[in-house]
Amino acid sequence: MKSPPCCMSLSSQASLEEPGSSTSLGSLESSVFSSEEEQGPLLQRVIPSLDCFTINVGGSRFVMSQQTLSCYPDTRLGKLAVVVSAARDVASGLLELCDDANLVENEYFFDRSSQAFHYILNYYQTGRLHVMEQLCALSFLQEIQYWGLDELSIDSCCRDRYFRRKELSEALDIKKDAEELDAQDEEEDFSGSLCPNVRQKLWEVLEKPGSSAAARTFGTLSMVFVVVSIANMALISVELSWLAPPLLDALEYLCIAWFTAEFVLRLLCARDRCRFLRSVANIIDLLAILPFYITLLVESLCGGESSQELENVGRIVQVLRLLRALRMLKLGRHSTGLRSLGMTIAQCYEEVGLLLLFLSVGISIFSTVEYFVEQGVPGTTFTSVPGAWWWATTSMTTVGYGDIRPDTTIGKVVAFMCILSGILVLALPIAIINDRFSACYFTLKIKEAALRQREALKKLMKNSSSDSNINVNLRDVYARSVMDMLRLKSRERASTRSSGADDFWF
Repeated sequence: MKSPPCCMSLSSQASLEEPGSSTSLGSLESSVFSSEEEQGPLLQRVIPSLDCFTINVGGSRFVMSQQTLSCYPDTRLGKLAVVVSAARDVASGLLELCDDANLVENEYFFDRSSQAFHYILNYYQTGRLHVMEQLCALSFLQEIQYWGLDELSIDSCCRDRYFRRKELSEALDIKKDAEELDAQDEEEDFSGSLCPNVRQKLWEVLEKPGSSAAARTFGTLSMVFVVVSIANMALISVELSWLAPPLLDALEYLCIAWFTAEFVLRLLCARDRCRFLRSVANIIDLLAILPFYITLLVESLCGGESSQELENVGRIVQVLRLLRALRMLKLGRHSTGLRSLGMTIAQCYEEVGLLLLFLSVGISIFSTVEYFVEQGVPGTTFTSVPGAWWWATTSMTTVGYGDIRPDTTIGKVVAFMCILSGILVLALPIAIINDRFSACYFTLKIKEAALRQREALKKLMKNSSSDSNINVNLRDVYARSVMDMLRLKSRERASTRSSGADDFWF
């Protein structure tokens, strides 16, 4: 591949310019571009005689030949070369492509990063675009898009790291977080509503466990009731002489009463109830209490029916009681790890699907082979291929219950290959999922730290508006927030380094 002509920087030649020799677009607006009669001779005298362009990016000057720029006509500089060489309607065309221009010196000004432009310059020279490590992925994307390039132009050696870096940057997108916080502020603004002060204080107690002693007490009680409810659900299935069923029923009613009161209070205090009901956490809270009331309704409506209908109702009630296990998800309100796990599963659905696909293929192959190897053995436990699926599943996941096992030597060799393939298959996606979980966990930690510091700043500005030392207090809070962010970042960097993901850039 023939490389286009090279370009060189003219930053060292800036001192050689004669004063008063430059003419900008702003000054030419009333002279050079005042009429087509005056514009034409100047352009014919200056531009066609030059085969090179001086590109001034952020104060650094580069000379690029027209032949080089013509190799990339879809980029910003390629379009600039076309506009200048055409010498038609050059004023409006240049103003759309550059910030200013000196037509006498054939110099064009761009108010962009000169460091990032070196990578753009390398692309014009070699046709290969590398990623600037010192710049975050989103900022680098903005730079290359400004110059008319896209992500597909990034060379293969940098592409994988760039997209992973971009993904993490989007997860920590400050603009997106700011929009979420603004929406949260709008949701928490109770001015103009009924009993605004009472609703504001009650909302802080219900939704912000660290805002006050009452909020911390309420959060602790809520978590205790969740744990007691889960334990009570398990103890109901155990027959113990010292544990009377009425006591368990009373605990169940008490927990349901607490969950119901908590949900109703949140619903009454919510500014936007439709948005409140669409929240995942609130949907989980609703699903945790609905089975209890549906069970009571079904039992009350079918209390006098025949035995067959009662049996059917009993099955429905048992299914509804199984839904009480959803109460365990309520712990996600109080656990960053559980929320991170949910985010990881939601973001890694492709990896999870790939894992299930690998397991399905392995189970199908090894169960079929093992069945045909063991079917002629007297007293074999491999009675069918579907029956061998259970053996292949426990073997590939390295559980090995031992209820179904091969007896022949060939069958044991097949079992060894099944176990070995299971280890390899599980190891491939698990590493990706683990890295994603670590990133999600520290992302939530950073957001929680930012939210705490934001609440502290709001509280200082609200309660200390008349204090002369408020600026000092705000600076202290801001300094603490920066230190918290740096500590979280260092922990995240150490975590990714220990897991071998040293190509995640920060």
